[in-house]
Amino acid sequence: MQKNAWPTSEWQTAEPSSLGIDSDKLSALEPMIKSEYSNINGIVIARNGCIAYERYYNGYGPEDTHHVASVTKSLISALIGIAIDKGYISSEDQKVLDFFPEYVPESSESQRQEVTLRHLLTMTAPYSFEDWQEPLDKLCMQPDWVKYTLDILGQRGNIGTFKYSTAGAHLLSAILTRSTGTSAREFANEHLFKPIGMREIPDYVMTSFGFDDLFGQNVRGWVHDPNGISTGGWGVTLTPRDMARFGLLYLNHGKWDEQQIISENWTQKSTAMNANTYGYLWWLREEDGVFAYSAVGDGGNVICCIPSLNLVVAIASEFAMNARDRWTLIKECIIPAVEEFKV
Repeated sequence: MQKNAWPTSEWQTAEPSSLGIDSDKLSALEPMIKSEYSNINGIVIARNGCIAYERYYNGYGPEDTHHVASVTKSLISALIGIAIDKGYISSEDQKVLDFFPEYVPESSESQRQEVTLRHLLTMTAPYSFEDWQEPLDKLCMQPDWVKYTLDILGQRGNIGTFKYSTAGAHLLSAILTRSTGTSAREFANEHLFKPIGMREIPDYVMTSFGFDDLFGQNVRGWVHDPNGISTGGWGVTLTPRDMARFGLLYLNHGKWDEQQIISENWTQKSTAMNANTYGYLWWLREEDGVFAYSAVGDGGNVICCIPSLNLVVAIASEFAMNARDRWTLIKECIIPAVEEFKV
């Protein structure tokens, strides 16, 4: 990467052709978005650290933030990695209950004692619910989200079997706070957002915890639970440009300019392909010879990183039921426009 292409303060923009992107092929993107992906509010395509393409829709602009839903999980993963790098947490193999010595299990569920941070990071912790049927509404009605999650942890199921859990990601946020003495939001501001030029997220006081406060029109900054723990599985608001910054950090193995923000070892482990196609709170994909890892949020929010092309695609979307998979858009309209790409 060129040294002058680090967008710590401002992004550089460049003509797609100067970044090895075919403008004619890329021109198919806009009509496709308008016809098939109308809930997209903003898209940024960056290559070699420069923005090649940027568009906004539905009245939004580059300064507007968007609730990026489960993209938050990948941020939490990065923060856990930084906390390990800095010695706040010994490793991802530390037992979850080590961080909650005051917790007294309601039953003698032995599996609960064996669950580690790695299990939470890889979605392989055991719960009683079926995969993709987590009762998230029950979590949101609890006065103590952390105790509720510890109570359901280890109930039936098997350690090591993939089971997607947003509550488990929230437990990682609580562990981060227990370890560092600060909220995930504060820790991110200091150790992640500020160093790479992302806007810092202010503290917004929440007085109610209804649907709109947690997921809908009242979401601001970074949502927290009734006890002040930053939500681990959703709740962050970002601009598409800042989403792209985060992707660029991972494309460069955790290094930003001359500073190692996250250890290279952590970024590699986080995005290493496996049978579940899921790393440390990152989705993994290999298709037609192209490997990609993505932070993915409900409704079509995504930060897609394609290392072989030095490409980041950041898409912010308005929530919509059954939104079309953004990978289809990336695969059909963006990857073919990168001139060096060979099938």
